[in-house]
Amino acid sequence: MYEMEECRERVILIGVDDGGDADIAASLKELEELAATAGAEVAASVVQKRESVHPGTYIGRGKIEEIRQMLYMLDANGVICDDELSPAQMNNLEKELECKVMDRTLLILDIFAGRAHTSEGKIQVELAQLKYRQARLVGLRSSLSRLGGGIGTRGPGEKKLEMDRRLIAERISVLRKELEEVRRHRDLLREGRKKGNLKVAAIVGYTNAGKSTLLNVLTGAGVLEEDALFATLDPTTRVLDLPGGSQILLTDTVGFIRKLPHHLIEAFRSTLEEAVLADIIVHVVDASNPQMEQQMQVVYDTLRQLGAEKKPVVTLFNKQDKVVEYFRLHDSQADCCLKISAKLNIGLEEFRERLEEILLEQQIYLERVYGYEEAGRVALIRRHGHLVSEEFLPEGIKIRAYVPREIYGKL
Repeated sequence: MYEMEECRERVILIGVDDGGDADIAASLKELEELAATAGAEVAASVVQKRESVHPGTYIGRGKIEEIRQMLYMLDANGVICDDELSPAQMNNLEKELECKVMDRTLLILDIFAGRAHTSEGKIQVELAQLKYRQARLVGLRSSLSRLGGGIGTRGPGEKKLEMDRRLIAERISVLRKELEEVRRHRDLLREGRKKGNLKVAAIVGYTNAGKSTLLNVLTGAGVLEEDALFATLDPTTRVLDLPGGSQILLTDTVGFIRKLPHHLIEAFRSTLEEAVLADIIVHVVDASNPQMEQQMQVVYDTLRQLGAEKKPVVTLFNKQDKVVEYFRLHDSQADCCLKISAKLNIGLEEFRERLEEILLEQQIYLERVYGYEEAGRVALIRRHGHLVSEEFLPEGIKIRAYVPREIYGKL
């Protein structure tokens, strides 16, 4: 018997500091966390200061020589670059370093592939991976020769590059059709919610901010909680009971991250539409993270990309139990800010009350007497509105309530 032990990849992280606004140290720290989530061991991190990334090899010639020696000395078998590499950059680096070369996008796609459990999530990940690979078919030189040689294979034939392009294009077409079916199914579910006049709050935030923990504590959803980037990928929707007796739907969405690959935003558009079509945005922030401000900006930039910026926003500064240095927490783009700890159930009752206040602000106040023959309308108010008081008089039922605009006309 031979014992087979899986070899854990040892990698060197590479970043380029071009003097821009980005904090390269924080970005590489995040890249290290991504690598750990993907199952790799980081041997070292290297930063090169340049005016811009090298168009051919991402880093300069001297740095390539330095990393080649580090690979040998540290017994590393791969490198991960902090930006998305062009096909030429990736091929040139592989040729120069003679090792596996990955970029930030490939790493995130790999993590997503391992975290997707639903059919929709798997389709979206495969679609993003194929689009990424499609752009990187060029430049493989000898492997893109014709399929064979000798008798029966002469003539123009079909080159391997063309065949791979065709196969990937066909598969992308199939996946898009499958995703369209899923999207139609999701639209039907949304229509059902609209008929029930239930409002939706989408939980958004930077990855590992505590969105799944918040959903679990509030609704008992049982979603996976883990101190890791992209622990949960598939969206989950649950009903949340509010203090006044009304209800709202809470939807957990995929976490955002800096330099989020555009392949993912496009592929996960149907999932991210939960934020676009929600009535309220619940922005969860990791208040214990030193990069909190930058992470908040990434979330708002992504929401703008999706077209979901014009919604009421409740910002929850989570993980107050981990905050060491207390300072003023403020979000100028939010309608309301609260300090919470989802893990210790701190501040969540206040959050429920604030959600109810926002719902009431979106509703119309109604005060009138309905005859007993109009009891059906009273039942409609009980089902879809927020009943403040109900008094039975000789002439009918006196109602004071807040009702959604959608059913006000029926009352």
